[in-house]
Amino acid sequence: MPNYRRAFVPGGCWFFTATLLNRRSTLLTDEIDLLRNATARTRERYPFHIDAFVVLPHHIHTVWTLPPDDSDFSMRWRLIKARFARSLPKHETLDLVRQARGERGIWQRRFWEHLIRDDRDYARHVEYCYFNPVKHALVTRVRDWPYSSFHRDVHAGIFPEDWAGDSKSTGEFGERP
Repeated sequence: MPNYRRAFVPGGCWFFTATLLNRRSTLLTDEIDLLRNATARTRERYPFHIDAFVVLPHHIHTVWTLPPDDSDFSMRWRLIKARFARSLPKHETLDLVRQARGERGIWQRRFWEHLIRDDRDYARHVEYCYFNPVKHALVTRVRDWPYSSFHRDVHAGIFPEDWAGDSKSTGEFGERP
């Protein structure tokens, strides 16, 4: 079994990516209410602050801050993934390994995490979350993607509604010509 090296920092702030097994799927946006419910139910028992969250058709990017005495982000991801998967009808095809383990064929087994180091790193990862739908050509403006906490942050005055402009007039990653 692999020995993953993870930083466990109580009260830490992390950037995560969680991805569906089928990278062509649109399940996360098709079933956004089930994902929201799985996340909300997990937060009831294992609280965390959502600093940024964006849901794309087949993957999620998010920045979380855990409570001061807690570093168990893995438990939270396990619960979110399991609750979401259990809420779906069983239509996916399973390979023999997943069948033997009693797994669903919804999510990739793991997730990617990065411990946020400082304010600049934090800003870079929040902005990465918000710009990701533009990067994947799902929309041309950040504000047009409905499955993002960007709208919450605009309402709170953290970002202007026109942040990052329109990709038709910028480069691939938001830079001006």
